[in-house]
Amino acid sequence: MDRRQDAAEFLRSRRDRVTPDKAGIFGSGRRRVPGLRREEVAFLAGVSVDYYVRMERGDLRGVSPEVLDALARALQLDEAETAYLHDLAHAAGPGARKRREQSAEAKVRPGLQQFIDAVTGAAVTVQNRAGDIVAANALGRALYKPVLESAAARGNTGRFLFLDPAARTFWPEWTLVADQIVASMRSIAGQYPHDKSLTDHIGELVTRSEDFRVRWAAHDVRFHRSGLKRLHHPDVGDLELTYETMELPASPELRMTAYTAEAGSPSAERLALLGSLAATDAPADTDGITTRRT
Repeated sequence: MDRRQDAAEFLRSRRDRVTPDKAGIFGSGRRRVPGLRREEVAFLAGVSVDYYVRMERGDLRGVSPEVLDALARALQLDEAETAYLHDLAHAAGPGARKRREQSAEAKVRPGLQQFIDAVTGAAVTVQNRAGDIVAANALGRALYKPVLESAAARGNTGRFLFLDPAARTFWPEWTLVADQIVASMRSIAGQYPHDKSLTDHIGELVTRSEDFRVRWAAHDVRFHRSGLKRLHHPDVGDLELTYETMELPASPELRMTAYTAEAGSPSAERLALLGSLAATDAPADTDGITTRRT
């Protein structure tokens, strides 16, 4: 990926999004741009027009954190977007390309797998940066059975979402989920710009899916931390689940997500039924999750 182009397109797209009214600029006459003019952004950020133009051309080398924060305020960026802007500037800094990053191809520690297996009542999955499901407990494997068994997905949520038509049934709110996953992926890519497994995965989806390509070009960014997901599972039907995603300091290339249902709700009953169905199946080979990946 071209980080300079990413920075340029991100800043232009955010500038176009901020109307003069939102920025408190009134009486500016006829406008030829949908959002703010470059000179208006420069004024709001407290920098020269030439300096802002340089940044919007994608050159973020040497830009201080203070200027980045001022620019974020001028463009009314949220927390995820501000972090992404700082990540882009870091990637443009001297020596950034020499920094080695642990690959998204990661091994799951036995202790982590033991912990996951000990969790009951919640579906737990562990994914790497590219969205491969590299570990899960029994309920997590049952919940994500359509993804794990999909020939197109090969255990990857992004491939399932954009390359397997079954995803539109599994996620009834497919458009919302697609927007969220791509925005989260762009945030992760900003943090780890030299992770080859991740960039290869993005390149594959850009090449193979128009739906992904359009969303990736929008430069939307978000954190994937918590929320509500609605699924239609082929074995138990509709599920409404709350999820919490956690960082794993001992394995920074991985993130763990737990899915739960409100006590006493129809979703809780169906999730319990899914757990019972999973318990009657033959013991799962947890290593089989990772072998589906390529």
